[in-house]
Amino acid sequence: MVTQTNEIRDYRDLIVWQEAMEIAEMVYSLTRAFPREEAYGLVSQMRRSAVSIPSQFLRIAQGSLKELETQAQLAARIGMLDVEGLSDLLDRSERLGRRLVQFVRSLERGASQ
Repeated sequence: MVTQTNEIRDYRDLIVWQEAMEIAEMVYSLTRAFPREEAYGLVSQMRRSAVSIPSQFLRIAQGSLKELETQAQLAARIGMLDVEGLSDLLDRSERLGRRLVQFVRSLERGASQ
């Protein structure tokens, strides 16, 4: 991970991007255990949402993160995702969501100066 004191050379150095990539990896791992009949349903939806987070503009990334949270909660409700997996994913998602909001605000402040 990049610390706050390191120079940011491109988007891959951003903590928000790194954490979004970790969430995407996590979603791929979690959804491997889902039933085969969900390959084109919830698995596909969750993976697309997760991939969208590090791939899109910040406002779209925030929306994709909320989509992923909802899909994960549904997966847990119908027994495809265990409580531990849900809790870990939601904790990471919440942390990333806060970082995204802070990052957007800092960009807006910088643009207005």
